[in-house]
Amino acid sequence: MRVGLITGDPGHPVLAAAAELLVRRGCRVEAVPIGDGGVAAGALADVYLLKARTPQALAVAAELERCGAVVVNSAAATELCQDRVRMASLARGAGLPFAATVAAGKLAELASPAYPFVVKSRHSRRHDLVALVDGPARLRDLAERWPQEEVVTQPYLPGNGWDQKLWVVDGQVFAARRRSELAVAVGEVEAAPEWVPSARRAALSLRVGEVFGLEVYGVDLLDGAAEPVIVDVNAFPGVRGRPGAPEALAGLALRAARERGRGRTAGSV
Repeated sequence: MRVGLITGDPGHPVLAAAAELLVRRGCRVEAVPIGDGGVAAGALADVYLLKARTPQALAVAAELERCGAVVVNSAAATELCQDRVRMASLARGAGLPFAATVAAGKLAELASPAYPFVVKSRHSRRHDLVALVDGPARLRDLAERWPQEEVVTQPYLPGNGWDQKLWVVDGQVFAARRRSELAVAVGEVEAAPEWVPSARRAALSLRVGEVFGLEVYGVDLLDGAAEPVIVDVNAFPGVRGRPGAPEALAGLALRAARERGRGRTAGSV
């Protein structure tokens, strides 16, 4: 069985670990060139794992799908999670408790906001803008550094300095707390405490996958006044340091190829 990796970083820990497991099961794992050359007809792998969000990678994934390939996650679902306005609209329309997200145009043109609030790049990507704006001085500083950035705003939800991260791989939920990007750094950063999400939060994360058509994804939660609030959804996140995640990803690749693809059964991991 052949497994293609659509990624700019095939050495990413969870991806590399899953690839090693697949090789042990007799699979051939290969990186897919991401460029302008198109997809070679008749050379499809049995399944492709899409861990990239660049326009070039999404174009390759979409072309492979048009050729009949199985891609996890799909190009359409991955692209949807890049636009935070579309993301919030879909989630709230499906009844998910997603933070109110407002398209605010260019950051330099943001006028008369109600402080404090959270500002984010409208288009999710590596090293995008995510910041707490607590007053005019902070807004001016960000606008000078990101003058042309298209942004969204969300209400600021005071927390304890830790984000609740839930990752789902083929229906298996992994979780951890990570130091919030909005937390004010004071002294040395402490280690993240171990955390097991409630059944309610785990069920909410699984519902996100159903709504967004995702099989490998992350959900960022904060505590709201009455219930958990979703503040972001990420297609194919890193899931670093979570025991069992590589095995779940390898198992997903095998199952997707077996059930939806053209590959022969290669067993389970």
